[in-house]
Amino acid sequence: MRTSRISRDTGRILAASSTRRTLRQARTATNAGNLSAGTGAIIAEPTHDATNASASELSSAPPDPGSDSQVQPAPRKRKRGQSNAVVVKHEVEQMSITAIASPQKASKVKKARSAPAKKIKTSDGSIKMEPPANWEEMYALTREMRNENVAPVDTMGCESLAERERTPRDQRFQTLIALMLSSQTKDTVLAPVMRGMQEKMPGVGQAQWTVCSQLTKIKGFNLESVLALEPPALNAFINKVGFHNLKTKYIKQTAEILRDKWNSDIPDTIEGLVSLPGVGPKMGYLTLSAAWGRTEGIGVDVHVHRIVNLWKWHKTQTPEQTRAALESWLPKEKWHDINNLLVGFGQTICLPVGRKCGNCKLADRGLCPSAVVSKGTKVRKEEVAVKIEGPEGEVVVQEKTVAADLAEVKAEDVEGTIPDMEDIGKAPRKRSTRNK
Repeated sequence: MRTSRISRDTGRILAASSTRRTLRQARTATNAGNLSAGTGAIIAEPTHDATNASASELSSAPPDPGSDSQVQPAPRKRKRGQSNAVVVKHEVEQMSITAIASPQKASKVKKARSAPAKKIKTSDGSIKMEPPANWEEMYALTREMRNENVAPVDTMGCESLAERERTPRDQRFQTLIALMLSSQTKDTVLAPVMRGMQEKMPGVGQAQWTVCSQLTKIKGFNLESVLALEPPALNAFINKVGFHNLKTKYIKQTAEILRDKWNSDIPDTIEGLVSLPGVGPKMGYLTLSAAWGRTEGIGVDVHVHRIVNLWKWHKTQTPEQTRAALESWLPKEKWHDINNLLVGFGQTICLPVGRKCGNCKLADRGLCPSAVVSKGTKVRKEEVAVKIEGPEGEVVVQEKTVAADLAEVKAEDVEGTIPDMEDIGKAPRKRSTRNK
């Protein structure tokens, strides 16, 4: 039966209308799926020919955007008249290990800003010294480091070299002589010299005591034995210390002054002590404190002078300036302790050459403005656990090695060292630069 032209035209119009409706539904489902893809939306992927599929077979219903629950993948369904099943794919967003921020390197400690002691004017018009910022914290940390490290001054310092079995007068005399010998001399050199004098110095001869028969023969190191020695013999005992020839002269003169003016004992005032040949303020205040138990000033030696300037507590040129500056604000109960504290600190960590800033708690906490910043580094490897979310939601723990910088202090990085003081008035000797 022949179909009329009107019937054929009507069929084409109906088919075209159905195709346009199908395409619009497909586009709507695709846009809805793209908007919900980041939240784990379920997208149906048809595997059959689009031209024969109905609008309901092109996509699954999009999830409710306001819902936080994860939509489970729909099972494969087979509808009547459909040859292939609809495959439902569950999109999972995976986190790459490269997207995880790696642990940062240990940040370098910033140098502290210098905050020295300064003069301030009070409301009544008087001048008061304001202590350096953080000085109490720095003092406490330095004491911690000193307690952790035994220094030569702790076992061989001048205050501990006198023989305890001797009389108080002889102990005071030995303490004074030890301090006179300590200038330009290390404790490790001074201690054996003092022991040699105590053990080998001859006592006063019996003939010398015939006039004073009530006195017994005294052996060893005391005022009388030093007076009895000839200068060459005394020089032989102390020839290991610096400037021993000049010190021999000063010790002999001091012994005579003590005998003639001080009743064979050492002076008990700072004025009397500094009047002795070769005895300066540092020796005088240390002797007064160690021998008589009276702390009237701070004994400032090379370590104290150098370290407080490195800490920027003061900017002084001489030990006497440093002493006056410290005494203007440091509590008096610390005047005796600060010498031993900083001498030992200077012998163990804050060395004159090659400061161990890597072992210093002040540098570690950014309190020392003169901490050495190393040019080279040592690498310390550490294992760090990194958690990564896997494709199925499980947590994977991965060990990752990271490197941390450790400061390495080099001697060539250190500032020029401050020479030792010479209390007896001579500059330290300089090494010759001439070719031999």
